[in-house]
Amino acid sequence: MSIKDPKARIVIVDDDKEMRSLLEDYLTNEKFEVFCFPVATDALEALAPGGQLAQDQSDGDIDLIISDIKMPQMDGLEFTSRLQTLRPEIPVILITAFGSIETAIEAMHRGAFHYVVKPFKLTEMAVQVDRAVEHRKLQRDNTALRQEVKKSWALGSVIGKSAGMKSVFELVQRVSQATANVLITGESGTGKEMVARAIHQSGPRANKPFIAINCTAIPENLLESELFGHAKGSFTGAIQRKRGLFEEAEGGTLFLDEIGDMNVALQSKLLRVIQERKVRAVGDNITKDVDVRIIAATHKDLKLAMKEGRFRDDLYYRLSVIPIVIPPLRHRPEDIPLLAEHFLKKYAATNNVKVKGFTKRAIAKLLGLKWEGNVRELENFVERAVVLCTGTLIDADDTPAPETEKRRVFLRQCDCGSADGESARTALYSAHSGEDGGP
Repeated sequence: MSIKDPKARIVIVDDDKEMRSLLEDYLTNEKFEVFCFPVATDALEALAPGGQLAQDQSDGDIDLIISDIKMPQMDGLEFTSRLQTLRPEIPVILITAFGSIETAIEAMHRGAFHYVVKPFKLTEMAVQVDRAVEHRKLQRDNTALRQEVKKSWALGSVIGKSAGMKSVFELVQRVSQATANVLITGESGTGKEMVARAIHQSGPRANKPFIAINCTAIPENLLESELFGHAKGSFTGAIQRKRGLFEEAEGGTLFLDEIGDMNVALQSKLLRVIQERKVRAVGDNITKDVDVRIIAATHKDLKLAMKEGRFRDDLYYRLSVIPIVIPPLRHRPEDIPLLAEHFLKKYAATNNVKVKGFTKRAIAKLLGLKWEGNVRELENFVERAVVLCTGTLIDADDTPAPETEKRRVFLRQCDCGSADGESARTALYSAHSGEDGGP
């Protein structure tokens, strides 16, 4: 029976005419569109490609199948097995007599969604119908998310469909063919290195090295040697000549992460290399030509650092020929479901678990969090949720609060004094969470 804007489309397969009529009348009154078949083979034919209820029909796909187990020609168990091959995405609710419960359980092992035992109340059937239809809708939502991730919302490993990220994508595609230096700014965890890699991989240097170095991860006295190399005997422990990263990145890209933390003395040496396109190793008198594109990144305000004398003006303008600003995750909430789906797929495969997606409650929870750690925090969050999830869909209860949120809630609950209250509360949180320092 055709219904305008039905809640869902349901197929009933049962050789018992009275049972078919009972379920059809009830579900139709509940605003479902219902299709009835007395024989399982007819239902399979209608659901097959080109059939009456095929997946590509303009009036929508089937959301649920309700089938009796005991039927002539083909029973519900075989019907469910064949349906798993033909249309595995459609949930099946089986109707079984009390003495056939074991058979129904076997059918669930073969892919059935649930079973209802005769005699049953229509309200009992309604509960299972609503659950199955909601499950089907979640499947579609998660499939749509996966399709979106595969669209133009990705550039390399960078994902997003917000206006801010679209602007980043467009800028990356334009500058990738150039040789000009790029300065990427944004909060920690926004994906600055991923954007740098996307620039490299989209341009003519893609087949050459991409070398990344974090300027805060290496002691100041060693960073110069790492960048420019050193000659044998140039200092204690220099037992042989070492090529610097500029030489290692020849023809490719050198990514200088957290450039704002580089000391001023080394900044002047870096500036000379950028200007002259020549590098001289520590303790050596020979200079070498280098062909390297520089991409730098920082979470700091370099213009403020320039005013305070902590960053050279001339180096800033050399680096920021093309500035790219990555917006924080809290300013682009529409990217959160896409990123979460991407990370779920990644960590489900890594951990060999069968987690397929998120419930609406889980997505709502993700959208409601502040994400002070940005994409990096979201990735860690989804990885934990994938590991802790016990079903096929991640629900809100499977998603523990991020560390930044736990810390904020805990500190709010502590009643400490005002003068040194923050440090005292932080110490309390650290002791409570079993950490030596704050998260």
